[in-house]
Amino acid sequence: MAPLALIGAFVVAFLGQAVILAVGSIFGMDVADPSPAANIVATLFQDFAFVAVAVMFARSAGRVRLGQFGVTRTPLWPAVGWTALTGLSFYVLSGLWAALMNVSESDELPDSLGVERSTVALVAVCVLVTVVAPLAEEFLFRGFFFGALRNWKGVWPAAVITGVVFGGIHAGGTDVEFLPPLMMLGFLLCVLRWKTGSLLPCIALHAFNNAIAFGVTAADWPGWAVALLIVGAVATCMLVCLALLGRRTSAVAGAVA
Repeated sequence: MAPLALIGAFVVAFLGQAVILAVGSIFGMDVADPSPAANIVATLFQDFAFVAVAVMFARSAGRVRLGQFGVTRTPLWPAVGWTALTGLSFYVLSGLWAALMNVSESDELPDSLGVERSTVALVAVCVLVTVVAPLAEEFLFRGFFFGALRNWKGVWPAAVITGVVFGGIHAGGTDVEFLPPLMMLGFLLCVLRWKTGSLLPCIALHAFNNAIAFGVTAADWPGWAVALLIVGAVATCMLVCLALLGRRTSAVAGAVA
């Protein structure tokens, strides 16, 4: 079911992108060079597809609960410790890889989404990259994909496969030398979910990493602005998760009453 869900998510995303491009062409947009607005909408639809397809496949096996995807509370300080250890491990290993391969950080996605052309695009892409993407990608990859594979093959094979696939899906917009660090991140996030029993630390670390990448490489913001972006991105992601958990608690209380 895990590979079928992944394929299904990208098929839905591709079909959605095709519709967006078709609509844009009606209004004179060059399909070979889509506008930043079209790229932003297509990326947002892809993230929506990640969540929707994961829920659809999970529903085929019975009632869907947030806990199945790891959206559940976890003890704070152990989670903070494991998250810090995971993040430190990733940055040390990716730094060693960058030094070994003599590569510098580069990301072409924000440019294709028009962050340098307008303030509106900059804000939209900032939210998309630092909030929407961590929520959607973690829900599909660590919430569904890793969970399904873990039930089938165990923790370590599932983590390795998920990490490789997570890095591989970025191949279209990322240079090949940056894929191994992304695979490493995907693997470590699986371990983080396993150790904490929750998807929330994974989402927080993903948002943290994306905020640094966006603020430093895409927006070229000063350190204080990047720090504010990190706090805002992580806090927003956690508030979304806690709101979902709050709704679930309220629903259970209502059912008991």
